[in-house]
Amino acid sequence: MSTATLDLARTVLRTEASAILSLVDRLDDDFVRAVDTLCGCRGRVAVTGMGKSGIICRKIAATLSSTGTAAFFLHPAEAIHGDLGTLRDDDVVVTVSRSGETEEVIRLLESIRRIGAPLVAITGDPRSTLARAADVSLNCGIDGEACPLNLAPTASTTAALALGDALAMAVLVRKGFREEDFAALHPGGPLGRRLMRVEQAMHAGALAPIVSTSTRMPEVFHEMSSKRLGMTCVVGEDGKLAGVFTDGDLRRLMMRTPDVLGLTAEAVMTRQPITIDRRLLAVEALKMMEARRITSVVVVDAAGSVEGVVHLHDLWRTQLV
Repeated sequence: MSTATLDLARTVLRTEASAILSLVDRLDDDFVRAVDTLCGCRGRVAVTGMGKSGIICRKIAATLSSTGTAAFFLHPAEAIHGDLGTLRDDDVVVTVSRSGETEEVIRLLESIRRIGAPLVAITGDPRSTLARAADVSLNCGIDGEACPLNLAPTASTTAALALGDALAMAVLVRKGFREEDFAALHPGGPLGRRLMRVEQAMHAGALAPIVSTSTRMPEVFHEMSSKRLGMTCVVGEDGKLAGVFTDGDLRRLMMRTPDVLGLTAEAVMTRQPITIDRRLLAVEALKMMEARRITSVVVVDAAGSVEGVVHLHDLWRTQLV
């Protein structure tokens, strides 16, 4: 019994993998036109389908939305009972139907055409009513379902999902969607932490240790102690970063200069310190700090003014690693 079960599972996986691979050589100019249509959308992308195809549509809409293309799922049965009011002529409609003859979807076609929204179809039958009515039709046909009865949507829905992902990724690249854009749309959870920016972790404003070049050492010590980052920024008369002074600098200074209290920050600071931009991903800042064996780094703006300080321990606490 266990052997038969494993054989069936392997057959299902091979069938679904084969269904996806069969799409590769089928991609042509119609796929490029579909990408052009989605990229040209000035409104939102409405993704619609019935039953299991509808579930796939929800995933396609979610993937588009999370990668910079505003999209939503439009239930075809609800659409014909009033939800068509959400559509505008600057929207794009994407439909998924294996047969291309799904009644609820077909009933939408005349209304979609009247509204004027372009229609992209993902269907298993390029000769179907849906395929012929669409502005662009993508052939998502399969040889057979992975279901032993060839009834339950399995390989067909897997293929449609993969083709939807291919569309979303092609649109992402065409639009120039960047990692930082992705971070802005995913602020929560482990993904949000991995895409967190330095500005979200840094000590800024009154929490940032800052002294001027003319500050005497007792005041430098006080600033370092009160801000508890083991360092302080040193700024010049122009307000721009001139250097930094750290606990390590202090230990080395006292070994060679017993009387340090009469010195100024300018006399003891490390000039041209390492700095970063507040928009840098926090994980990149962490890698840099660990590679250089430093515990704090100054965040500056384009003019060189101090915006904050980020500490290694703060990045560790965000569970970036």
